[in-house]
Amino acid sequence: MKKITKAVIPCAGMGTRFMPITKVFPKELLPIIDTPVLSYIIDEAAESGIEDVLLVISPLKEDIRKYFTPNAELEDKLHAAGKDDVVKLLRNVYAKVNITFAYQYSPLGNGDAVYRAKPFTGDEPFCLAWGDDLIYAAKPVMGQLIGAYEKYDASIIGGQYIESDDIVKYGVADIKKSDGRAHLLRGIIEKPALSELTSRIASLGRYVIKPEVYAAIENTPKGRGGEIQISDALNACCKEGAVYAYEFEGRRYDMGDKFGSITAQTEFALKNPEFGDKYREYIKELASRL
Repeated sequence: MKKITKAVIPCAGMGTRFMPITKVFPKELLPIIDTPVLSYIIDEAAESGIEDVLLVISPLKEDIRKYFTPNAELEDKLHAAGKDDVVKLLRNVYAKVNITFAYQYSPLGNGDAVYRAKPFTGDEPFCLAWGDDLIYAAKPVMGQLIGAYEKYDASIIGGQYIESDDIVKYGVADIKKSDGRAHLLRGIIEKPALSELTSRIASLGRYVIKPEVYAAIENTPKGRGGEIQISDALNACCKEGAVYAYEFEGRRYDMGDKFGSITAQTEFALKNPEFGDKYREYIKELASRL
């Protein structure tokens, strides 16, 4: 079994749910306090043992490349001004893993975005994370899924149990059999009606994928809007071999959603060691006045 050392993070989406700011600014760089969402995801990858990360961007998202590329001129100026602590902070942005880039030139779906990673991953299994899915967890979620992959030698779809009717917003696991937190899949049903739920396990933005997915993408027909969806390719993989859903531990935030974003901002601020207590008192005082 090959060790997983690579992760792919597609970031080429248009960010329509966060317009108008995403007209000029990538949603993946929207900050939680002072750190972009994407930085948190890359930190998760590094803490999971990932060494190389590929960011799949569109030509309109060069700000992502700029953010994760060293700026020697800026660092020299900061050093000359005696701000070595800030230099260290900036270098930490890109020093944890090797970051490279690939381009998706047309919006042809998330399956096509993943296919851009084929030269990067080759015949190796890899982690996949969407660039607007933030997960706060004691143990990094990619690491949890890698553990499941090592146990079952299969592609792994990260998911969680969702009790509310919001489950219809997600892909839902169609389960053959279960082994604790791991569930062998017949497939993933995209956004089913409540009356058609096959389980309460929803797919939530983290995967470990074996290289066979590329052949599945090549053979996946285009859907609405001429797009190729990764869920269709993974459903094909379910028919050819084992694919599991694994219920990871952690708090997931949909950072492409305005309410998800403000929820993350609030909860991360309350956890902040510098001003969390002060912010908590502010929230209490504000709530008493409203």
